[in-house]
Amino acid sequence: MGRLEGKVGIVTGAGQGVGRGIALALGTEGASIAVLGRTPEKLETTCELLRARGVKADPFVCDVADTDRVPELLDRIAGHFGGIDILVNNAYSGAFGPLLSMSDADFRAGFGSGPFATFAFMKAAHPHLLRRGGGVIVNLLSSVMVRWDQSNYGAYAAAKSAIRSVTRTAASEWGPDNIRVNAVAPHAVSPTYERWEAENPEEAAQFRATIPLGHVGDCEHDVGRAVAMLCGPDARYLTGATVPLDGGQANFG
Repeated sequence: MGRLEGKVGIVTGAGQGVGRGIALALGTEGASIAVLGRTPEKLETTCELLRARGVKADPFVCDVADTDRVPELLDRIAGHFGGIDILVNNAYSGAFGPLLSMSDADFRAGFGSGPFATFAFMKAAHPHLLRRGGGVIVNLLSSVMVRWDQSNYGAYAAAKSAIRSVTRTAASEWGPDNIRVNAVAPHAVSPTYERWEAENPEEAAQFRATIPLGHVGDCEHDVGRAVAMLCGPDARYLTGATVPLDGGQANFG
């Protein structure tokens, strides 16, 4: 019996990378998983990996930035699985680059898939979590929010900072509902990181050198397993926290 046996989890952006790693870790602990993302083929691959472990998993194609459709989507997921216990807001799609190179639309894009989507999913999930006697929300942040040089990451850092604030507020307001809300800020070897590393080997080596543990994390075993712990009974008194999963690199203060 896993620590999340009988629970139902939603993971956005679960078609690859960190989202897939989190979905696999939650499923391995016994949760049934709603696998959300924009690309059907990637979602089905994640579902197949979960089913191979004996996990009930089904794909739901969506663009998290289309927030008007979120309440109906979560109602559909709850009806399909019998409820919702865990929500992981991982999906993000936004622009990177110097601030002066960005259009207003570029800057807004990260807020649409970031804090606006996160808020929409959290708000739509609340009544479903309440019906189950409580639940857990985990939002994905980034250590770029507190790094010494945010060049080229200004829009990304701003969007993630907004998510951190919403996380803390929801933890304060929803604690009486037995809903815990935390955030994690991971480094992981996702497809995006692998492409960047291949294109910038010297910069990647310098980046790894700033990580006390000396390596970038694994999507499932270093990030997913930690998220699974946050969703389980061992973290029952933890809420409103930002947990760095970056090998000790960032100092959130």
